[in-house]
Amino acid sequence: MVEPVPFPIRKECPPGACTCNRDRVLHDPHGDIRILRLTQAEEKRLIARIETISSFADLKHIAELMQAQLGILLQIAPSLHEVRTVRGINIQLAERPGLCRKTRQSIPAAIRRCLEKNPDIAYAILNAHDLLGGGYL
Repeated sequence: MVEPVPFPIRKECPPGACTCNRDRVLHDPHGDIRILRLTQAEEKRLIARIETISSFADLKHIAELMQAQLGILLQIAPSLHEVRTVRGINIQLAERPGLCRKTRQSIPAAIRRCLEKNPDIAYAILNAHDLLGGGYL
């Protein structure tokens, strides 16, 4: 029997549709259940918030909050190959039990939409990895 959690948790994905291992997180007494706080309604709020990011500092702040509150590690780095568009920037969420497959796709997609609307953030990402030699237009 699983102990009740003190907050609403994400509903179970349909069988075979996801590999999130939600039950494994719930049944592990030492498991980190923070990720399960990201219900579908909260995920929609997070996606909407990501799409309104207006600066590189704001993007870093959101990534830090996702790590602290949900245990989600966001990794953003330029591709090893040439970066011509925002598609050349790798945006990934680290694999972890309880993180839904759809969430692993929707958060990076929202960040890409944000970068397309705000190219200055993409330039700041490149600059943070010293690909522009310390300055950009």
